[in-house]
Amino acid sequence: MMTLKLHNTMTKAKVPFEPADPKRVTMYVCGPTVYSRPHIGNARPALVFDVVFRLLRHLFGEEHVVYARNITDIDDKINAASQESGRPISDITKEMADIYRGDMAALGVLPPTHEPHATAHILEIITMIETLISGGNAYEAEGHVLFNVPVFDEYGQLSNRNRDDMIAGARVDVAPYKKDPADFVLWKPSSDDLPGWDSPWGRGRPGWHIECSAMIEKHLGQTIDIHGGGHDLIFPHHENELAQSRCSHDGADLARVWMHNGFLTMDKDKMSKSIGNIVTVHELSQEHAGETIRFAMLSAHYRQPLDWSDDLLAQAKNTLDRLYRTLDNLSDVDIPADAKPSDAFIAALSDDVNTPKAMAEMSALCKAANTATSDDERAHLKGQLTTSGAVLGLLQDDPQSWLKSGGDDDAEIDALVAARVAARGSKDFAESDRIRDELSARGITLEDGAGGTKWRRGC
Repeated sequence: MMTLKLHNTMTKAKVPFEPADPKRVTMYVCGPTVYSRPHIGNARPALVFDVVFRLLRHLFGEEHVVYARNITDIDDKINAASQESGRPISDITKEMADIYRGDMAALGVLPPTHEPHATAHILEIITMIETLISGGNAYEAEGHVLFNVPVFDEYGQLSNRNRDDMIAGARVDVAPYKKDPADFVLWKPSSDDLPGWDSPWGRGRPGWHIECSAMIEKHLGQTIDIHGGGHDLIFPHHENELAQSRCSHDGADLARVWMHNGFLTMDKDKMSKSIGNIVTVHELSQEHAGETIRFAMLSAHYRQPLDWSDDLLAQAKNTLDRLYRTLDNLSDVDIPADAKPSDAFIAALSDDVNTPKAMAEMSALCKAANTATSDDERAHLKGQLTTSGAVLGLLQDDPQSWLKSGGDDDAEIDALVAARVAARGSKDFAESDRIRDELSARGITLEDGAGGTKWRRGC
């Protein structure tokens, strides 16, 4: 099997990936906080780690990969959205979780193996907090429970920050009940108008960081193979996860490999709801096919920033059109039963999920298929192209449907094409040319072949 190499945020280097158990490869990715519609920046980690999920399943077998992506359904932002709208918190979180799933499905993102909700793991969270207290790593103060950062000597190892930078970066509230300014909340009290659960420390709710640690342990185990998320989660979220999980598990690592994707930017500024420079997935999906958005997102290496623009989407659409035209030209040959991605394609993805290089390999397959002459070679290349596309979640549409997409006048165009065929059959070439010119003016390209006349939008 080809060696998979991944960039590990912990070691700041690309390392060979060796799961603890090749028969149970585990990955956890921090999912959405469900208080509003996801914007396209929120979709980047879902798309990136969907490709990682697909690649792992290709390399190790579908049945051997376990992927959890959580839903954070208890959070101060959710509480604020409830208070502003007057709607129950449960209604907001259910609606937004459903919208998130629908938006991600529109982009071709596969459902994870597990989708744990924070509110369904309160018992596990309380149990982990009790373990931290009994081990001297956490303490209770005025209804709060806090992790005592100074007792964990390796704090800051993941983010590679010094103590002053960490305190400033976390924007910590230096409350009088904290033993140390860097200490972070594991449990906090809830007023009567906020969600809360009974606990040994009174009615309250969990802090954000402890939720993921508890859900990881519940569904994947103490040490997982891959922990993923956006670059902005390295500190403080993942740093805190790492600290509390190690202290809960006698020093065992939380993850063998940490992976983080880069930011999505708009005019070079990070896309952010607080700034207001966002485009929702729903809005984009009204104008662009999900595969176009997906291709645009994967066109940059996952660790690099990606500046979102209309030009990027147009380029993605043009490239997909070319790939689909190739598949349409291969419609007369069947995909072999033993078809698999090309070795060069898998080698590209195995080099730290290099999607731009993998896409270049798909373009090379496309070029080879367009010049191949024998049916056996054409069928082989068609199989490589379609199976390679599947690993990236691309080329999942019917070629003719894709090439005709973009309008609501398909029946009218079909009728004009049929009229042109009839005109040619009766040798009325003037009428045939007139219809062709009319279709061309509407952006329709005709292809006459032995199998009849096909049409597509665009050139």
